Amino acid sequence: MQVIPDLSISPEKVFFVISKSRRSDSEAGGGGVVLDFGDDDMSYGRGGRGETTDRAELAGFVRALNVDEQIDLVALAWLGRGDGDLSDWRQLRAQAAQAHNQRTASYLIGTPMLADYLEEAMTQFGKSFEEFEELL
Repeated sequence: MQVIPDLSISPEKVFFVISKSRRSDSEAGGGGVVLDFGDDDMSYGRGGRGETTDRAELAGFVRALNVDEQIDLVALAWLGRGDGDLSDWRQLRAQAAQAHNQRTASYLIGTPMLADYLEEAMTQFGKSFEEFEELL
């Protein structure tokens, strides 16, 4: 049985980032690319002021995390995108620590599929977004 490593960041904080990232995905993914949304998507505020607010809130939240929490968040994103598995956690985290700088929030927000990567990583840690949603 594989031992699950300890995280410096709480699952609740990771799931908050997932939630905010999902809300701002279309803005972060925009980057000058025209995204094709149907009329139904427009009714949910895509491209509206709410996403800018979510993105700003997410950036502020990530910046407010301590260094170890930011490092874990980056390592979780890398784990979730398949850069390794749970047995590689120490190495992924060491690489994230080496790469850490003052642009962590911008890096994460600009990462396509961030929410999916983080959710996949948390699944490997035995945590599900559905459990978090039930607490809301």
